[in-house]
Amino acid sequence: MNQLAFALPKAELHLHIEGTFEPGLIFTLAERNGVQLPYPNVDALRRAYAFTDLRSFLDVYYAAMAVLRTERDFTELADAYLSRAREQGVVHVEMFFDPQAHTARGIPFATVIDGLWEAVRTSEARFGISASLIMCFLRDQSEESAFATLDEALPYGDRIVAVGLDSAEVGHPPSKFRRVFERALAEGWKTVAHAGEEGPPAYVWEALDLLRVSRVDHGVRSLEDPRLVARLRDERIPLTVCPLSNVKLRVVDTLADHPLRRMLDEDLVVTVNSDDPAYFGGYIGTNYAQVAQALHLDDAALLTLARNSFEASFIDVRTRDAYLARVDAAVPAHRCR
Repeated sequence: MNQLAFALPKAELHLHIEGTFEPGLIFTLAERNGVQLPYPNVDALRRAYAFTDLRSFLDVYYAAMAVLRTERDFTELADAYLSRAREQGVVHVEMFFDPQAHTARGIPFATVIDGLWEAVRTSEARFGISASLIMCFLRDQSEESAFATLDEALPYGDRIVAVGLDSAEVGHPPSKFRRVFERALAEGWKTVAHAGEEGPPAYVWEALDLLRVSRVDHGVRSLEDPRLVARLRDERIPLTVCPLSNVKLRVVDTLADHPLRRMLDEDLVVTVNSDDPAYFGGYIGTNYAQVAQALHLDDAALLTLARNSFEASFIDVRTRDAYLARVDAAVPAHRCR
């Protein structure tokens, strides 16, 4: 395993905190909260991870999420991720959370964000990781539901760095949420959106032009449109790519088929992330290592990916430059071992 893949300081920019829910913790919280899961044990749950597409994954994902009930649950979920992320070289994370998936089952918005915020506000002191929150809207829900969620989030505006758009992509174009994102931008939040994973390049154009996103989550299908590739390159619009996720959800057949090398060759601001690592077979360092092996990426390519992660982040310039200096220092240190 490529040790530099783990040693490089990196930012994780495409990480669903609910997707870090490991089976052991799922069953611990189920017992604590008196929730009956549709799986008899951890092994049975893991066997359900044979996903055929995004929808089949989301069915398991939402079933597991049902055990999250209290602030303590959400804090423990985030703490568990941060502990693992530290071992993967993460020094900054901008984590997605899906409030609609919780409020729809009766969990107050305040419970979700207060629980996550307890982990976020102490993450640097306890784990050496700076952290922030990105609130995502579920695109397979209505515009009205997204507006209601936005209203609930406004009192917590200082805890949220951006809003995003996730869940089942096909049939739910970014344009469906144009007015919601206009309101979020007016409130001072940055915007991001999943686009070009299962959906076509046209969805990426909509995310850029209608939602005015600062970066595109996934975006692998952008390569099908040369004009779009040129725009992404010229405007330095980051793409938060998730290689193991793309294989697990059948976006590509194998890592050897992944377009990441071509994206680097096109000089796109591409980053590597873990998406939903508890379900897709690896956290961010594992994504770096396995895609490097499959695509024969050298140390310089890994360095570029790590540097891109900070360029694409929402941290301030001074902090970004400090992290970039740590990235540059990591390669000679690694070679001296």
